Amino acid sequence: VQLQASGGGLVQAGGSLRLSCAASGRTFNNYAAGWFRQAPGKEREFVASISRNTGTTYYADSVKGRFTISRDSAKNTVYLQMNSLKSEDTAVYYCAAAAVATIRLQGYDYWGQGTLVTVSS
Repeated sequence: VQLQASGGGLVQAGGSLRLSCAASGRTFNNYAAGWFRQAPGKEREFVASISRNTGTTYYADSVKGRFTISRDSAKNTVYLQMNSLKSEDTAVYYCAAAAVATIRLQGYDYWGQGTLVTVSS
């Protein structure tokens, strides 16, 4: 499956953005999906995941209550709605697909190219 992430940009602190991850080649519903991010000089870290069948979601503590992961099966797309953005949310955001939802980078087989989110304070 090929993944295309989009929706990044520049936003002021407290603002919102919605990232999209469009899948092609295969049905995204057959995969769990995850969002990760990598800030300059830091390792890539888990942000959120959504399971394949039940749609169970899981979030990093740093984004819980502010970010929401969801999927639209008809559009073969997974979204990350980001509210109340903070400067520390600035990073390149990556979407990924896996057989089973996990917080581990190594658990994901397919990755999108990343989209940059910059939050100004």
